[in-house]
Amino acid sequence: MIKKILFLHGFFASGSCIPAQTLKQAFVGKAEVLTPDLPLHPKKALAFIENICQQEKPCVLVGNSNGAFLAQIAASRLGLPALLSNPYLEMTRFLTERIGPHEYKSPRADRHQHFIIDQSLIEEFAEVQAHQWDAYRPELDNRIWGLFGENDHLAHFEPLFLQHYTHTYHFPGAHTPTAEEVREYYVPLVEKLYTTTL
Repeated sequence: MIKKILFLHGFFASGSCIPAQTLKQAFVGKAEVLTPDLPLHPKKALAFIENICQQEKPCVLVGNSNGAFLAQIAASRLGLPALLSNPYLEMTRFLTERIGPHEYKSPRADRHQHFIIDQSLIEEFAEVQAHQWDAYRPELDNRIWGLFGENDHLAHFEPLFLQHYTHTYHFPGAHTPTAEEVREYYVPLVEKLYTTTL
């Protein structure tokens, strides 16, 4: 049976973003990479992610930014290995600075490219954020890894990550990785993660 990897994109991205497509290409013949568009609201996104995991049985989660924030919660609840890249562990800080209308940076399957950040969305993220470690278990330490860009000027949450987990890696990129960085840094870690933790 072919392995499955579930990729969770960042807040302004979609399942068609460059990191998602690069992962898909890199694992052709080795694993199927699922790259769905995530719901805007975090509670709905978590329910969506957990439903996919129950149906598709991925062997590892890979998340970027907000996707990594959500991946940590889902992986902890489900006991799955996960690679969290530049996890934005305090999404309320990110959103508060960006109230108003926005457009996704890559196409979504439903073609709905516009959305609004408002106070109710921030409050929902605040509630999820406050409980993001509720399912944390020390035995998951060797199954949930962090990957941090040395030139990430948006998310600075490695110290918070290290309060819970010990496996951290670095790459010389920014908050959103290039296709080359995904191939060089993400792919080997994902392969190592699903071969050493299963």
